[in-house]
Amino acid sequence: MNSEYVIEVDGLKMHFPLRDGLFGQETGQLRAVDGVSFKIRQGTIFGLVGESGSGKTTVGRTLLGLYDKTAGSVRYRGRALENLTAKEFRALRPKMQLVFQDPYSSLNPRIRIGDAIGEAMLEHKLCTRAELRDKVIEVMKICGLAPQHYNRFPHEFSGGQRQRIGIARALILNPDFIIADEPISALDVSIQAQIINLFADLRDERGVTFLFISHDLGVVEHLCDDVAVMYLGQLVETASRDTLFSRPLHPYTQALLAAVPTMDPDSEPVEVVRGEIPDPSRPPSGCRFSSRCPQASARCHQEIPALREVGDAHRVACHLVDGTNDRT
Repeated sequence: MNSEYVIEVDGLKMHFPLRDGLFGQETGQLRAVDGVSFKIRQGTIFGLVGESGSGKTTVGRTLLGLYDKTAGSVRYRGRALENLTAKEFRALRPKMQLVFQDPYSSLNPRIRIGDAIGEAMLEHKLCTRAELRDKVIEVMKICGLAPQHYNRFPHEFSGGQRQRIGIARALILNPDFIIADEPISALDVSIQAQIINLFADLRDERGVTFLFISHDLGVVEHLCDDVAVMYLGQLVETASRDTLFSRPLHPYTQALLAAVPTMDPDSEPVEVVRGEIPDPSRPPSGCRFSSRCPQASARCHQEIPALREVGDAHRVACHLVDGTNDRT
């Protein structure tokens, strides 16, 4: 057990059965997550990035137990979640929270937001009903909401305010780990900046640890401490934020960074990744990125590259990195 890490994920797999026919016979499996391993340090924001369909959201939901994982291990502060009883896992739930991508769909339109924020406190018996209002207003203020908002309904708020409500619902349980799943993708740029600053304040002032799931490399560079790049259910590169953005090694990471707009006229062009992400139920043989990689060789199409250490906490799954690739 290492107290430095809040979350340790080892070999996580989440395969969904594909069914067809009159009786719903299983015809295959969709390998949404296929052997993912990473660690999240205490008091940091860990970015998980990749295209839509790469499996990022499935990682987050499986990590929290919203899906029954196919294989692998998830440890929270050294405790294997799969070994916990239902009662033990329920007791742990307040410490691990999720902020959804769509704040409106996660709110009941018939429940006032003060009650929506506080209902989990009562459910977990963390306070009495008499204490609830004061605790809700306290966390609302932290999230930039006014006390007079307490009795309003979700439709009376803007998208940015709704996202703050979602963050307040997670924060009121005093978690030390929050999964934020594309929490700003539907917001205006000015509102995005406010939510990003709120996350940074929660990390710096309250010591909250985050898994920040996003496809926006610009936001990830600004906010995250460590970054993992995911493609078709697997990690292709992990590193500190500074290392990844200054020295990306995997062709997919390089392509993602090349797609980020830049104002530097002297920046060198990088060949942008072609095509679309393959069907995860029929992944390519060898390296999963080989069908789209402009540098792929015969070896890439035949042999699966291991995610291996190439520097201080920098891991890459690419045959090109070891210098032995035969580009035939």
